[in-house]
Amino acid sequence: MNLFFDLDGTLTDSKPGIVASIRHALRAVDVEPPPVDEIARLIGPPTQDAFARLLGTTDRASIDRAVQAYRDRFASVGMFENSVYPGVLDGLGALRARDFDMWVVTSKPQVYAQTIVEHFGLRGFFREVYGPELSGERSDKGELIAYILGVERLRTADTWMIGDRMHDIVGAKKNGLRAAGVLWGYGSREELRDAGADVLYEAMPDLVRAFEAAT
Repeated sequence: MNLFFDLDGTLTDSKPGIVASIRHALRAVDVEPPPVDEIARLIGPPTQDAFARLLGTTDRASIDRAVQAYRDRFASVGMFENSVYPGVLDGLGALRARDFDMWVVTSKPQVYAQTIVEHFGLRGFFREVYGPELSGERSDKGELIAYILGVERLRTADTWMIGDRMHDIVGAKKNGLRAAGVLWGYGSREELRDAGADVLYEAMPDLVRAFEAAT
């Protein structure tokens, strides 16, 4: 069985670094940041989409300026203001021992995702780490999943997407994958259910036990 794992809110708690970098970027373009909880709700979707909402504009030049300011801080500091969720390392180890094939499939640009996965000692569990280009190419989760299925030559019937936000679930369903929502991240139970998650898990050990039982 093939398992696609989201990164932010699923494998790692990246909220501190992302929020701090978004606040830095907004101030860099002379916009007063909203409350932290409002910013945190935007963790998960593509960065360009988050700044379009925060700035209240579709002007590409304005969004690009904010995104660049965000990346300037995130690449040097923010990506390391992060931690692996409890139970994730043990859970990934247990799944790998049962011969599950696993990939990281994230809306975070691939260059950052690869660095984070390496830095936190997760790389050995995964066959590959996939994310969009810095240009925004394949930033839509559905497009990214379709690309990976083609590159890796995977059967949809044998593949699950696992994530904490509606974009993970919707992207999976667009490609005929089953989708598991995790409740330790940034999305709510209601959000994941409404998006069409096949199952929800409260904690990583629950997810591991369920997949072990299914093999």
